[in-house]
Amino acid sequence: MLVFRYDKSFDGLLSALFDAYSMRAFPEALIGPGEPEPLFTERVHDVATDEAHAGRVWRGLERRLTARTRSMFVYAWHGEQPQGDLLMLRCLRRVFDEGGGVVADQADPDMKSLFQLALKVSHERERLKQFVRLQKAADGTYFAAVTPEHDALPLAVDYFTDRFADQRWLIYDRRRDCGYYYDGHTARCVTLEDDRGMIADKLADEWLAEDERQFQLLWKNYFRALAIPQRINERQQRRMMPRRYWKHLTEME
Repeated sequence: MLVFRYDKSFDGLLSALFDAYSMRAFPEALIGPGEPEPLFTERVHDVATDEAHAGRVWRGLERRLTARTRSMFVYAWHGEQPQGDLLMLRCLRRVFDEGGGVVADQADPDMKSLFQLALKVSHERERLKQFVRLQKAADGTYFAAVTPEHDALPLAVDYFTDRFADQRWLIYDRRRDCGYYYDGHTARCVTLEDDRGMIADKLADEWLAEDERQFQLLWKNYFRALAIPQRINERQQRRMMPRRYWKHLTEME
């Protein structure tokens, strides 16, 4: 069994594909740094992530696939599915060997799985756009915590920088312990130490700006006044708004 070890980055995966074609040998397994080799491994090839090699592979995809179809691979990468990288490698190989039309082959189990994974991540991105609730902290920074099932926050950052371009904000993925801070000009990936309890589902009351406290009170009163108890359908509510988002929503307190 041939195994490729790489750094678990997207460029690393593209570099792995480049190496596979150069070696004319494709791996049966992909592992990350420090991961044990599978049983019956005969050879391990260490992939060196190379931006030039990754760029050549991506330009090859640009010649074969539309921008929309290429984005399917990017979204699938953020799905964090076990063995998802090996699935992507097999699908990318088919694209290079047979042409871009193979991505429409939903009779192929790999292509179907890739499409379904990308669709799940796309839905997660849309939920982030709908359900993120920014809270104003005492220093004027807006904060929101999220715990998405898939790593969709990087795919939604452009939306938030456009939507909230005139304010400083931090949107933090608690599940992956990283987030994005926007300083009014650019957004950058950050990791924070939760040494004062600030990184929680919602900001604690002592961290809130005074006008934010008043706004939240008004919003909860409005939400309760608008609701019709006789028409509450929790099953439909969970379908439209997954329960994992409720802990971040002021109106669900």
